[in-house]
Amino acid sequence: MMRLLSLFLYYAFARHLPTQPMPGWRFGYWLRRQLARHIFRRCGQAVLIKHGAYFGSGREIELGERSQIGHNARIDHDVVIGDDVLMGPEVVMMSAGHAFGDAAVPINRQGQTQRRPVHIGNDVWIGTRAIIMPGVEVGDGAVIGAASVVTHSVPPLAVVAGVPARVIGTRGKRRARDREAGKLRAPVALSGNAGVLH
Repeated sequence: MMRLLSLFLYYAFARHLPTQPMPGWRFGYWLRRQLARHIFRRCGQAVLIKHGAYFGSGREIELGERSQIGHNARIDHDVVIGDDVLMGPEVVMMSAGHAFGDAAVPINRQGQTQRRPVHIGNDVWIGTRAIIMPGVEVGDGAVIGAASVVTHSVPPLAVVAGVPARVIGTRGKRRARDREAGKLRAPVALSGNAGVLH
């Protein structure tokens, strides 16, 4: 009963409360966190669920410690999100899609494909409007570029971008190379202004 009440309160009220820096954002974060503890299969401490996030019934979702669900995100069933995950606005994670194999039957009558869970590791940054497709596993420490469509699993510490997403770098590689060469540079900042990440 508590779960159903929490789900109702989330979609009727708490989902629409503001996100930082709008007035009332602290209350919005607090209330969404409290409700998520009754909705999700697992909900860690100090999580952030931002304005407009949609996650259906939320029954099969796990959200790790200090992780967040971004502004207007859409999270499907069977999604596990690790600890310390950052998520930009309007991220989509899908664990199933529509079947379309039979050309003689309209797609809307073919039902869903089999669900394939999505797993997001720890310390992952998912950029704005990234789409993560069914069955994808994102390794610890990976970075997903903005507007990427992730169709295959991502190795740990990989930086991926594009449609479909491909590996364009590795976190920490430049730092290790500079250390070996004896010239440690300042860390490179990755931001939305770079055109890839946000």
